[in-house]
Amino acid sequence: MRTIAFGYKDLKENEGGIEHDEKEEGSKIYDIEKEGLTLIGIAGIKDIIREEVPGAVQTCALAGVRVRMVTGDNKITAIAIAKECGILNDAGEENEECVCMEGPEFNEFVGSLVDKKTKERILVMGKNAKDETIGNLTNMKKVRDKLKVLARSRPNDKYIMVSGLRQLGDIVAVTGDGTNDAPALKKADVGFAMKTGTQVAHSAADIIIQDDNFASIVKACKWGRNVYDNIRRFLQFQLTVNVVALITSFIGSVIIRVTSPSYSTSLGKSYHGLPCFSCSCYLGTKGRSSQQTTI
Repeated sequence: MRTIAFGYKDLKENEGGIEHDEKEEGSKIYDIEKEGLTLIGIAGIKDIIREEVPGAVQTCALAGVRVRMVTGDNKITAIAIAKECGILNDAGEENEECVCMEGPEFNEFVGSLVDKKTKERILVMGKNAKDETIGNLTNMKKVRDKLKVLARSRPNDKYIMVSGLRQLGDIVAVTGDGTNDAPALKKADVGFAMKTGTQVAHSAADIIIQDDNFASIVKACKWGRNVYDNIRRFLQFQLTVNVVALITSFIGSVIIRVTSPSYSTSLGKSYHGLPCFSCSCYLGTKGRSSQQTTI
């Protein structure tokens, strides 16, 4: 939660300018605002978590999808929000090694990104992605297994996180809405941009979430897995049926040839008793009429 304090102070005539607008450093009004204010009250500002987010995070965990929070907020705020979302538990998990880190600390821990040949740190990331590698892959493995919250992260830290996870063989999806999220959205296997995000984020992402809801990403993952499973089952069924049909036809033709030579001869001299499968398809090309091909 962020807090804002409200206070007042009575000013004398012409003190700080006629309109009391002399606010540059060293002016009277600048010095007046330093002290002597009477506190009126303190207001708290908090980012409201959607009701469906904790359930969506739990669903991701059950489906084998690890959710990590990478934010520019300070560490205390990030930990508090992560606990509300269910990313962190309330048993002091944030105090464990590599569970909650800040951007500069993470960058140094994994050795940033270096050139594969020269082993020098890369300053402009993403220019030659093929030559990029994590400086300390051993520490990156620890981060992959333990890290849940990355606070005070910069655009380069997000890019390094995605690059390291992909280098270790993980499939990475990134959500974001700001311009500073664009490098990570582009680097990820799948980039999700929010509808209210910037145009730069939209251009870098693969999918735009129209309702700005994390739960919609869970639905997209579920539908994608469903399509993948259906395709796999279809191929398995087709291969099984076709292989069985081919073996049956081959064995049947051999048996017919052995038991009935006269019938085998009537099938045609060019096929020698083997079955002939006919498949017709139409091949259409631009500027030419369709032709039927028989195999």
